[in-house]
Amino acid sequence: MAVVETYDPTGTLKPVAEGVWIVDGPVIRFGYLGLRFPFPTRMTVVRLADGGLWVHSPTELSSSLESGIKSLGSVKHLVAPNRIHYWWLGDWAEAFPGAATYAAPGVRKQARGKHRFAGYDTDLARGATYPWSREIEMLLVPGSYLTEAVFFHVPTRTLILTDLIQNYEISKITNPFFRFMSRLSGAAHPDGKMPIDLRSTFVKHRKQMGEAVRTMISWGPERIIISHGRWYESNAVAELRRAFRWLPGF
Repeated sequence: MAVVETYDPTGTLKPVAEGVWIVDGPVIRFGYLGLRFPFPTRMTVVRLADGGLWVHSPTELSSSLESGIKSLGSVKHLVAPNRIHYWWLGDWAEAFPGAATYAAPGVRKQARGKHRFAGYDTDLARGATYPWSREIEMLLVPGSYLTEAVFFHVPTRTLILTDLIQNYEISKITNPFFRFMSRLSGAAHPDGKMPIDLRSTFVKHRKQMGEAVRTMISWGPERIIISHGRWYESNAVAELRRAFRWLPGF
């Protein structure tokens, strides 16, 4: 039995809202303190008004997923939202050569260090505009370890996060040690948050983090898609206030 169960079926487009889909990917292992922790993965696809597809944190690309994506439209934008979520971007860029690639600060250096695809077209920057800016808002949340790009799809009021909230369902974790660590990290459902180890890297940036959360709340999202664990289909504003209550003022 797997250490962490996936959100089956994986590698399959699942509708979330009009023009928004998620794809649950495989469980990956990420090294920390000499251990390799298992993480379920998830990507998000948005169809823009011009019919082009915007792909956030692309996961493993299979032939069936490639066919499904092509049935939706033409991939125009591929986004690596932080320095951890870039691994499969090169495969997608190769499969969809007409797509532009975008990466958060730190991704280029990280990818080069891992000998992965680092020839991104555009580094995401605060205050910059992009071809999708009229439909998808973006803000950068800076931290000592990583800077994450946060997105909000205005037409469907869908907030798209990556690692700022993680929400692991204990029932999907078969290994007792990893169940314990998920609870200890503060990232276990139904009280998923930013894990405490990652949270510590934002200590010097709490003011910017607080401002970012207030911006997210001001957008009035209806749902929150996250990359790891159970995502939030409703009550998004309340979930934001709950998940970020470790910050002053929340």
